[in-house]
Amino acid sequence: MVVLTAVTASVYAAVLIPFKPIPIIPGFTEIRPANVLPIICSLMFGPAAAWGSAFGNLIGDFFGTLGLGSIFGFLGNFLYGFIPYKVWGILSKEEPTIKGSKQFLKYLFLVFLASSVCGVVIGWGVDLLGLVPFSALANIITINNFLVASILGPFLLIILYPRVKKWGLLYSHIVEERELRKKNLRGVGLILISVGGLGGIVVGNLISLGIYRWGLLGAGFVKGAVGSPAVALGMAPLILMILIAFVVL
Repeated sequence: MVVLTAVTASVYAAVLIPFKPIPIIPGFTEIRPANVLPIICSLMFGPAAAWGSAFGNLIGDFFGTLGLGSIFGFLGNFLYGFIPYKVWGILSKEEPTIKGSKQFLKYLFLVFLASSVCGVVIGWGVDLLGLVPFSALANIITINNFLVASILGPFLLIILYPRVKKWGLLYSHIVEERELRKKNLRGVGLILISVGGLGGIVVGNLISLGIYRWGLLGAGFVKGAVGSPAVALGMAPLILMILIAFVVL
């Protein structure tokens, strides 16, 4: 698994780095065709892809975007590589070869969920640090991740998955599966991470853009103000849901 983690991290970083000079938000994010890699590697390599995604993104940050936000970038990219194989194992008993419309729809769901969670965690953290508004960064990360992985992922899986399986490198071939003992908890985890990720995008935008103002969250906070307590407090329950889901998935 260590080798697969290193391979994922190095390939992810190698594809990220050349696009650093093409920023979307300078110093924070850029055009990232590499974002397809954590998804497909997760479906093939399992937890190794989660760690590889986190460290690969951190390595990439050393080439122009390293800062305090990299802490949340590490966590967000870890979850981005963690969610796909966990969610696919709950949604389907078939291999993720993306054959047929049902498999494709399940794939799109897990890609959007992983992209949303990644966007929510990084957007929340960077807003908390007072660097970039949640509504700007979280949306860009979510859309960027989703579009790239949705378009490129199915083609790459069709090509790579059978070969990786033939080589005996699939996560299921290397690590003994122990998740059957907590099948019910995994269902709860899927619900929690779906609410936390998908709900987080909606709630975060409503608060960050000043559309939703109520009680404590609406008292004296400026629309889109970076680092305001509104986003930090309003999003906290959803971030907690994501963290609990990580434990039980």
